[in-house]
Amino acid sequence: MESGPAIFAGMVFCLFGAGLLAWTVTRVRQHRPVAHGVSPVASATVAGVVATLSLALGAWCFTRL
Repeated sequence: MESGPAIFAGMVFCLFGAGLLAWTVTRVRQHRPVAHGVSPVASATVAGVVATLSLALGAWCFTRL
């Protein structure tokens, strides 16, 4: 992968993952729903998994430099 697109993609994935993880942790600590109309446990689990995968994908992009 070229370094320019790898840096851009890595930053996008890492920022999205970090933002989603911060949002999920904040909502769970406040005992508020992460998504409306869905089970609180299921929505927090799915959001946490997606955030972790996004952070991992961003880290993988940075290793391709």
